[in-house]
Amino acid sequence: MTAVNTVLDHLQTGSSLTIICHSDPDPDSLSSAIALELLAIESGIETVDILYGGTISHQQNRAFVDRFEIEPKRYSEALLYSNEISAFVDHSLPGNHNPVPEGTHLDLVVDHHPSAQPVPAAITDVREEYGATATILAEYFRDSHIEITPRVASALLFGIHRERLDFYQQPTDREYELTSYLHSRADVGMLRDLYGASFLPSSVDAIGNVIHNRVRRGSVLVSCIGRLENRVALAQAADFLLLIEGIDTVLVCGIVRDELRLSGRTIRPEFDLGVYFTQVFGDLGDVGGHDDMAGGQLPVAAFDTEAETDVELVAAIRKRIEDRFFDAL
Repeated sequence: MTAVNTVLDHLQTGSSLTIICHSDPDPDSLSSAIALELLAIESGIETVDILYGGTISHQQNRAFVDRFEIEPKRYSEALLYSNEISAFVDHSLPGNHNPVPEGTHLDLVVDHHPSAQPVPAAITDVREEYGATATILAEYFRDSHIEITPRVASALLFGIHRERLDFYQQPTDREYELTSYLHSRADVGMLRDLYGASFLPSSVDAIGNVIHNRVRRGSVLVSCIGRLENRVALAQAADFLLLIEGIDTVLVCGIVRDELRLSGRTIRPEFDLGVYFTQVFGDLGDVGGHDDMAGGQLPVAAFDTEAETDVELVAAIRKRIEDRFFDAL
């Protein structure tokens, strides 16, 4: 039995479905959610709730939700348990980058991220060799009798592009194969506005600080800034710095409330940044990621500084981060 048939058979065991995106859902997660929603409805599901637990603050993610008329709801345990079937898309472990209690058993998980622990679900389709979860969902439609709509095809196409193709972040042959399938079924006009989505003013300020505070050693850049409101700006800044000529690895960090948030990027083909983050910062907090992008959150208290002001705190953390990252490289 193919993967899509297994998923469709399981969807037919209930009449309602809860789909949980990871915190701060991106186009890969959101497009996968509405794709699974369509598969569920075509399989006889009557009620579908799409949940998320963090924020949707990246300008393209907000525009994505508006353009595709997605209505995600804030996570609550009541909503999690109110439907018969539960599913994760683009993440796999309860309590890891999502507000679902650890140990919660799920019905279905579709993801492309590697998992260090067994996935607690009845049906799991975790494909580490794929570059995006949206690629897996696109394959479901291609291999099933269910016809994809222009809305879902367009959303999946954008999700794959943002996850892999726009930055050539090691896309696999499957991404090119499935985007070809989606392109002929998508409304490309729906996508044009998304690439022109504007930045939040707070993001522009944070990116400016990242640029100003960058430190370079060889082909590596590190930039640690102070407090910021929108942690998504760190990922945006990391993407931007990686475009600098001669740079192949970037680490950006900043303080959000009581945590130091990390965002890393690399284009070194032999490098696994997720593993590297775990080795360098794993003793301080929760870190991990892919071979070409990684992130994490470290409690500020883990740095055990004697700083009395924010200026002293940032200076102390910046030195620790730069020393660890550069020295290990």
